Amino acid sequence: MTRENFVSCDWLAAHLGDPEIGVVDGSWHLPPTGRVGSEEFRLGHIPGAVFFDIDAIADTSTGLPHMLPDETKFADEMTALGLGDGMRFVVYDSPGLFAAARVWWTLRAFGAEDVAILDGGLPQWRREGRPTESGDAHPRPRPFTPHLDRAVVAALDDVRRTLAAGSAQVVDARPADRFEGRAPEPRPGVRSGHIPGSLNLPFVEIVEHGRLKRGAALNQAFAARGVDLAKPVVTTCGSGVTAAVLALAVEEAGGRVAGLYDGSWSEWGARADCPVATGPATRS
Repeated sequence: MTRENFVSCDWLAAHLGDPEIGVVDGSWHLPPTGRVGSEEFRLGHIPGAVFFDIDAIADTSTGLPHMLPDETKFADEMTALGLGDGMRFVVYDSPGLFAAARVWWTLRAFGAEDVAILDGGLPQWRREGRPTESGDAHPRPRPFTPHLDRAVVAALDDVRRTLAAGSAQVVDARPADRFEGRAPEPRPGVRSGHIPGSLNLPFVEIVEHGRLKRGAALNQAFAARGVDLAKPVVTTCGSGVTAAVLALAVEEAGGRVAGLYDGSWSEWGARADCPVATGPATRS
C-alpha cells in the first residue's frame, strides 16, 4: 500500500503505550445523525488515544465547516493533544473509514511525515476483542511544528482554473442524488447540483464495511465513474470530509491527487457567482 497509509489492529496493539506513537480518534458524524464524536469518545476509545475535533481544530471565521486553521492554531492544538514532532500518528474513527481520512489529510497537509489510518477503524478493533477505555484523555503537551503545504489545498479559484485549463479532473464524493440535484443539500442556503465539468464517485462505492476497497475492486470503482487515474485528480464533496476518503483512494490506486477543495460544495453551492449543473456527470 502506498506510503503505508494503513496499519493493522495487530500492529497498533503491539505499539500501544509507545511514547512515539500518537493514537488519534478523528470521529465525526453528519449533523442529521445526532451523533457527537467527542461524546462517543468519552464512552469508549482505544487506550491512550486523544480526540481530534475537526470542527474545533479549524478556521471558524469563514462560516464554512471544518476549514483548515492557520499554522499557529494548528500548532497550539496539536501541542495540547500531545501530538508532537517526530511522532508516528495512527488515526481511526468510529464508522471505520470516514472522518479519519480528513484527519489523515490534515496532518499531512501540515507537514506530518508519518501518518497512517487504522484499517477497519474502531469497529474492527472491537470485533477483534481488543480493549477500550472511557473518560477524557489527559495528554502531556508536546510541541508540534507545522509546515503547511498549500499545494495540497485547492481553493475555489484553483478549482475554476483547473476546470478552465483541463489540467485535472474534479471528482465529487457526494452521493449521486445530491450530485445530480435530485436530493436537497443538508446545509441551509446551499443549492442542489454539482460543479459543472466535475465527475462523481460517491465515497460509498469505494468503502465497504468500513474499509477502503483494494486492488481491482478499487480501480473498477474509478473506471465505472469515468475517472482516469492516469490524470491528476482534485477531490471535493460536501464539506471536505469524504473528499479526503477519495484522495486516499486515489493515492492507494496509484493516481495523483492535485489538491483537495477545502470549501467543497458548502462553499461553491452557496455562492451566486458559481454556476451549478444538475443531472449525471458529462464525461469527455
